[in-house]
Amino acid sequence: MAPKLLLPNPENASPDDLAAVIRCSRSERDCCRFHAIRALILGFSREQVLCLYVLKETTLKSWIRRFNARGIDGLIEKKHTGRPRKIDATTAAHCHAILRTPETVGVTHWTGVKLHGYLRDTLQIEVGYSTVIRFLQEQNFRLKVPRPWPDRQDEQARKAFCHHLATLVEDPQVELWFGDESGFEGDPRPRRRWAQKGEKIRVTKNGDHLRMNATGMICPRTGEAFFLEFTHSDTEVFQAFLRDASLAVSSQRPRQILIVDNASWHKSKSLDWGRFEPLFLPAYSPDLNPIEALWLVIKQEWFADFIAKDRQRLIDRLDQALCWAMHDTTRNRQTCAIRQIK
Repeated sequence: MAPKLLLPNPENASPDDLAAVIRCSRSERDCCRFHAIRALILGFSREQVLCLYVLKETTLKSWIRRFNARGIDGLIEKKHTGRPRKIDATTAAHCHAILRTPETVGVTHWTGVKLHGYLRDTLQIEVGYSTVIRFLQEQNFRLKVPRPWPDRQDEQARKAFCHHLATLVEDPQVELWFGDESGFEGDPRPRRRWAQKGEKIRVTKNGDHLRMNATGMICPRTGEAFFLEFTHSDTEVFQAFLRDASLAVSSQRPRQILIVDNASWHKSKSLDWGRFEPLFLPAYSPDLNPIEALWLVIKQEWFADFIAKDRQRLIDRLDQALCWAMHDTTRNRQTCAIRQIK
C-alpha cells in the first residue's frame, strides 16, 4: 500500500487568504512558500509545484508540515538571532578605552594585528582577525597616518592669539587675511589609493627637482584670495607680493590685517606693508592658519600624480590651479572658515 501523500490542510488558510499574505510579504522567500502552498491547495500536482518553484521534495514537505502545524505563521521567516558576539559589550568598552590611550597597557600604537594578539593572548578571547577588523570599523576607527606635530608651542601664547583673533573677527572695521608660502613640485609624492590585493600599481617618480613657490593670502569671511608665483621666498619676493596684494584687495574695511607666520622675510624691518597691518602667528602653530587647508586642497585636486617634464609645464599647471582657487570663493569660505581653528 502506497504511503499517504502529505498535503497542506486547506482549513488553515484559503487561497484568497494566502494571496492576501503574498501581497503583504516582505521577502521573496516568504512569497515562494506561500505560492507553493497555495498552488497545492488550488489543485496543482506535487510535480508541478516542485518544477515551478525549483524545490526539493524534502523542502516542500518541511513547508507543508509547518503550515499544517501553525498555519500562515509557520511559513513566515523569523529573524535569525545568530551566534553571540565574540567581543561582548564589556570587552568592547575596554578595547575602546585602550585604543584611545594605548600607553595604559604598555603599547605605543595599535594595529589590527596588535589588537588581535592582545585579545587572543592577554584577554584569552578566541576571535578571528577579520572579526577584529570588523569590530574596529563598527566602532568608527580608521587607519590614519599621524600628522607631524611639534611639541614646542607656547600654549599661553596660542590661547592669547585665539582670544585676540576672536575679538578681531567680531570687529566690523577689520578684515582678516591669512598669508603663507607653499612649494609645488613637478615630481610629487605618490598618493595612497585603493587597489586589489596582489596588484602592483605604479606611478611615475623620476626624482627630478622641479619646484615652484606660491605666496598667497585668503580672506575667510569673503573667500577672496590672491596668489603670486615665485621661484623662491625671501624679503624681496615678499615685498613684491605685498605691493601687488595691496592693489588687488577689494575689501573697503578700514583695517586690513594680514596674519602670517614667523619666517624671517615676514619680519624684515625694511618691508612696506602697504594697506596691511601685520599680525604674527604664535611659533610652531601652522594649524592656526586657515590657508594651510587651501594649499592641501589645491595639491590634492591639481598635483596628485601630476608629472612635469620641464619647468614651463609646472608653471602652466600652477597657473591653472591658482586661478581655480581664486575664482571659487564659496569653496574658499568653507575650506578656510576660522571656526575650524578656535
